[in-house]
Amino acid sequence: MPTTSSGSAAMPDGGTPPTRSADARPVRKAPRNPMRLALYRLDRLTLRRIAYSVATIWFAGLFYRRTLGGRYGRGLAHAPREVWLGDARCGSAILKKEYAFAGHAESDPRNLWRNKGAPEAWQAALHGFDWLRDLRAVGGKSARDHARAMIVDWLEREDRWHPLSWRPDVISERLTNWLMAAEYVYPVEEPLDAKPFLGSLIRQSRHLGRVVGLLDPGTERLRALCALVLTGVCIPAQARSLPRWLDMLSAESVAQIGLDGVHVTRSPTMQLLILRRLVELHGVLRDAGIDTPQPIESAISRMAAALRQLRHGDGRLCLFNDSDEEENWLIDLVLSRADPPGHTAVAPAAADAGFQRLSAGGTIVLMDAGPPPPPGFDRHAHAGTLSFEMSAGRQRMIVNCGAYSGLREDWRFAQRATAAHSTLTIDDYNSADVLSTEMIGYRPRIAGVDRHEADGNLWLDARIENYGGISGLSHQRRLYLTANGANLRGEDTLSGKRPHRFVARFHLHPSVTASLAQNEESVLLRLRDGDGWRFRAEGGVVSLQESVYLGFRGRPRRTLQIVITGAKGSGTATLKWAFVRLGG
Repeated sequence: MPTTSSGSAAMPDGGTPPTRSADARPVRKAPRNPMRLALYRLDRLTLRRIAYSVATIWFAGLFYRRTLGGRYGRGLAHAPREVWLGDARCGSAILKKEYAFAGHAESDPRNLWRNKGAPEAWQAALHGFDWLRDLRAVGGKSARDHARAMIVDWLEREDRWHPLSWRPDVISERLTNWLMAAEYVYPVEEPLDAKPFLGSLIRQSRHLGRVVGLLDPGTERLRALCALVLTGVCIPAQARSLPRWLDMLSAESVAQIGLDGVHVTRSPTMQLLILRRLVELHGVLRDAGIDTPQPIESAISRMAAALRQLRHGDGRLCLFNDSDEEENWLIDLVLSRADPPGHTAVAPAAADAGFQRLSAGGTIVLMDAGPPPPPGFDRHAHAGTLSFEMSAGRQRMIVNCGAYSGLREDWRFAQRATAAHSTLTIDDYNSADVLSTEMIGYRPRIAGVDRHEADGNLWLDARIENYGGISGLSHQRRLYLTANGANLRGEDTLSGKRPHRFVARFHLHPSVTASLAQNEESVLLRLRDGDGWRFRAEGGVVSLQESVYLGFRGRPRRTLQIVITGAKGSGTATLKWAFVRLGG
């Protein structure tokens, strides 16, 4: 009987990404010519990007650092309170010179700050100093001394412009984390020389203030503005720029946060990150006696309401568009600070972003029924339109594969592909054109989404056209969840003039044990809490095959996927399937 593995697996270090059936051909891209690909790339080459590239020549010059100088002042005008909890285990590892960030670990590297052998995401996380709160969680003088020593070492080696360590998103994180940890690293009761630290804060904030106007509208710009507002509150030399930063952040919040509260990237992980930054900033403004602009307060309320809709029964996030499960305690903490006692949350106005949630009898179904995010916001986009996830109580059953953060380009492409999602793959094409440059080319067109409810029973009907950029090829998915949550039925209809081969995938969470029935027409599923389910299908051949789960970034785990293969002629083909709770 095939079963899941309970341990982690270092599968990305070798082998083929097991996100497709064993007998399937490699995932292909939709037909396109070189001219079309060049147009995609030119569409992203904005005047701001060109100006920033030219400006880096100036930034790298010998005299640029002198233009960032200024008076240190007597200290910070406001020392913000740290509101987030750190991980003492990670802090203890850092004390042992073991650095694990972004799914990669380094043990006492010779060149810590310029470790070219480490992934770029690891280097960015190191230079971002988000791990300072982990050292703080350890407690004690040794952890504080180590945090201070790390900052001093960075100041000696990196306190001048560098393409990575002074990248706008990295500076934004570092400024935020340094200011939030300033009182911890340089406590008032200890007579320490903080002038180099304060001087670097001024230089970095002035540089970020210069380049923020060269950033295209997007998450990088929004996070930079959050950091600049924080510097305007805390650093006297930046105070006069605070009204301008607040106005810009308000405008960016309106532009990036939809009426339903979903961030334009349509990434639950990015939703949590942006909300966390806005909540943090709102608290600092409140403590400093500064009113938070209404557009920012409204964005916080809407984002919090939307984030609640993107959680499974275990309190963690669904895995759409480069997302992880994330820690449920952190999500709870962010939401509690977004909606303090006495505050009434604003419900999402409409499902503009396309995420649909069906909930009945303890069963939760989350479906991506929207298009990929627009150009400029599609760095985290996956080709997962019409994919869904399912949980029963606090147990996840059906999942998407999640997000890959390592160095393997084939794995990065595979986890963004349609085959890494619980949906239908047609002729081994992706539903959206996944480009190796972390952007989306061709996109399917959402032809309609209908939702109905009667006596607690829920229906959801969604349809996409021009699958993979192929004219006339459409996929329609219908879901029906009974009022008691014990029966989820699905129907996938494939339409097109030419014959097509299809593969439907239902990726299982690693905690699920699965076995194929002797008649090879159904699959028995056993959840960790002992709950049993049966999967049945009509219209294709059912099999169980290997898959991988990347819901915990950096910790891939082996799992299984239910795979249904079939084909259609010149008309339409319909695949029917159902998950039924045993004894339900």
